[in-house]
Amino acid sequence: MAPDLGCYNIADLRERARRRLPLGIWEYAERGVEDECGMARNRAAFDAVTFRPRVLRGVARVDTATEVFGKPIPFPLAVAPTGAAGLMWHKGDAAIARAAAKAGVPFVISSASTMDVEQIAEAGGRQWFQLYLWEDRSLSHAVIDRAWALGCEALLVTLDLPVPPNREYIQRNGFGTPFRLNARNTVDVLTHPRWLAGVMGRYMLGGGIPSQANLPDRLRAKVTKGAPPGALFKQDDLDWDGAKALRDRWPGKFVLKGVLHPEDAERALAIGADGVVVSNHGGRALDCSIATIEALPAIVEAAGGRMAVFLDSGVRRGSDVVKAVALGADLVLAGRAPLYGLAAYGEAGVARALDLLRSETARTMAMLGARSIDEVRALTG
Repeated sequence: MAPDLGCYNIADLRERARRRLPLGIWEYAERGVEDECGMARNRAAFDAVTFRPRVLRGVARVDTATEVFGKPIPFPLAVAPTGAAGLMWHKGDAAIARAAAKAGVPFVISSASTMDVEQIAEAGGRQWFQLYLWEDRSLSHAVIDRAWALGCEALLVTLDLPVPPNREYIQRNGFGTPFRLNARNTVDVLTHPRWLAGVMGRYMLGGGIPSQANLPDRLRAKVTKGAPPGALFKQDDLDWDGAKALRDRWPGKFVLKGVLHPEDAERALAIGADGVVVSNHGGRALDCSIATIEALPAIVEAAGGRMAVFLDSGVRRGSDVVKAVALGADLVLAGRAPLYGLAAYGEAGVARALDLLRSETARTMAMLGARSIDEVRALTG
């Protein structure tokens, strides 16, 4: 069990992270797009799901374990890809990967990481790889080939950002890519000395400002500079034929991330996908999209048990995990919750976040009268 660090829920970790990070970095991790209705809708939809618990069920022993892709996991959760981890904590992707490996849950490596996939893979454990496609598709093919060679079990192709999202606050604070100093963010950084010394200071001592990883050396650009031609993410021309080509290239489990319509789930099955992630990018893509927990049942019905169905966006409690499982999800992906832990305390904070989510999952199951994941579905189906 991870030390409590004086944090007794994810909200406590969130507050510690908020205080430690410069406002611009915090907003990049925490905020959504446009009017941020999508983020609020995700939470409101989770809060609207209620249980009718059963009693006298003998819940002295509750087993949260389940299987995903034929392999066991201690509870139905994976750590979602978060490209900003390296700005939250020095070499943050590796810290999350180590914590996930120790907790026994899958970790999804982000193709937008500031660390090479080889460096992150050193953490061991069960690792998957998330893909945004670069304008030069050969770059994308090269990195997924590397991910497979390193033992990544699954490829998750993110589909819900066909064009860059409208994050207006980034334009105001200058914390986008490329990062630009201005009067506001300079003061912001200087008034957060722990972050400045512990993150950027360590990068400067160890080789300089981080750059977009997983690209050839000639195309790598520091976060203070724009990406060169060919090295920009570009997915506005991606279609089902393109997704099928990726399916054919990838030897492992193939998952499409960002599916909210049941007809798209059916098309995913038709091209040979092993799973889909019901996701609206945590409210960071289309502000007026349906909440994921509301979209989930129709996707589960369309999948019909023929492929895995995962869910992300808005998970903050173990009860959210149980709600998703009750509505048919095989597991949830949590992104911001582990990121709060990372920003607050590094690897120890991620471990605490995962420990909290697992213990809350077990407690919710006991309160519900469910002694196993199968019983969650049986009691609520």
